[in-house]
Amino acid sequence: MHLTSSHSHMKAELKGTSISFQNPSTLFNPLSGALKGCLGSLDGACIEKLLLHCASALESNDITLAQQVMWVLNNVASPSGDTNQRLTSWFLRALISRASRICPAAMTFKGSNAVQRRLMSVTELAGYVDLIPWHRFGYVASNNEIYKAITGFPRVHILDFSITHCMQWPTFIDALAIRPQGPPSLRITVPSCRPHVPPLVNISIHEVGLRLGNFAKFRDVPFEFNVIGNTGPLTPAELSDESTSFHFEAMLSLLNPTMLNLRDDEALVINCQNWLRYLSDDRKGISRQSLSLRDAFLNLIKGLNPRIVVLVDEDCDLSASSLTSRITTCFNHLWIPFDALETFLPKDSCQRTEFECDVGQKIENIISFEGHQRIERLETGVQMSQRMKNVGYFSVPFCDETVREVKGLLDEHASGWGMKREEGMLVLTWKGNSCVFATAWVPCEIRDHIGMDASLS
Repeated sequence: MHLTSSHSHMKAELKGTSISFQNPSTLFNPLSGALKGCLGSLDGACIEKLLLHCASALESNDITLAQQVMWVLNNVASPSGDTNQRLTSWFLRALISRASRICPAAMTFKGSNAVQRRLMSVTELAGYVDLIPWHRFGYVASNNEIYKAITGFPRVHILDFSITHCMQWPTFIDALAIRPQGPPSLRITVPSCRPHVPPLVNISIHEVGLRLGNFAKFRDVPFEFNVIGNTGPLTPAELSDESTSFHFEAMLSLLNPTMLNLRDDEALVINCQNWLRYLSDDRKGISRQSLSLRDAFLNLIKGLNPRIVVLVDEDCDLSASSLTSRITTCFNHLWIPFDALETFLPKDSCQRTEFECDVGQKIENIISFEGHQRIERLETGVQMSQRMKNVGYFSVPFCDETVREVKGLLDEHASGWGMKREEGMLVLTWKGNSCVFATAWVPCEIRDHIGMDASLS
């Protein structure tokens, strides 16, 4: 590869984003042996090594080295290339964004730092969640366990904390409609606000409820839809502010039997799908008794005495304070959707580009931001399970019927998808790598009441 020092500057162009590297002569200093070995290579391990070099340079404020590595990465990255090239383009974007904040004098970030977020129709959202089983896995595993837990109840109340706008519930309503003893009355309650993360839709949550109600009426299932909290539409300033709070702290006060209008004759279900990661795990106060928002939420819903709590999220630890640790974990986790989409969608597919853009937004948040703006703070299934036990929950094992249902779902997708049972969890896998975990829980206080065997925890 020939470099000429006559260039007055160099720009890395990426998805409409431009970054100018100042003091360009530094770009042409001899590269280290580690970087030389990666020139022209598309090997994933080598790309990861380059990303870690850049992260280390940024953490030590070595902008010269960071510029050198970004130059190499820019020659690998392509948002329309193969899996590694597309993944690299999003990591490079995130590193450029971070570098422009760390040292604005050395780097001038041109263009918008925010990813354009298109609002989907409900029909488009259905196609989105069907592309790969990233979301449907959690739906199927959860719905089957919920169905089992509410057996015999004439009324069911679901508190739904999720990010996919109630896409989980049409198939559940279908199942209730053909229940042998007749369908129960179904009530779904959702919060008025959600983390401002993809997927985003072009209708309000109230409109979502109306559509669900029409479907339930068509299936002869008595239905009620409630929205708690009275938060209005977000302002443009709020839309641009990535924050862990997303009005949820104020909403904790609404999670009580009176505000939720809980009824004695209904089975209460708590559904958490890709949600807890957005609740801050920073403790409030300095005392040992102080709780993080995440633990406070789990304590509050435990006090509601739910019949079952289902918890689904990505099986990955992104809570580390170290940038290099997060890059390693993120790279080895989020290559999965890029690789899976590569198996059945062409490079110029709009669906593929849109899904990858949403994953890229996660990458940018994980790498580019710190403090309260870094909202993607996943825990592994094992870590979350320990948290649930510490708070006072008892693990409910998934039944064989649920396993069969999940396997049936995976049979509809590429052969690389699989499932394993692990420490009371069901885990979605891609080529043997863990992707998403699903768990089910009950408060320890009601375990004996519902006749569960304590040896199963």
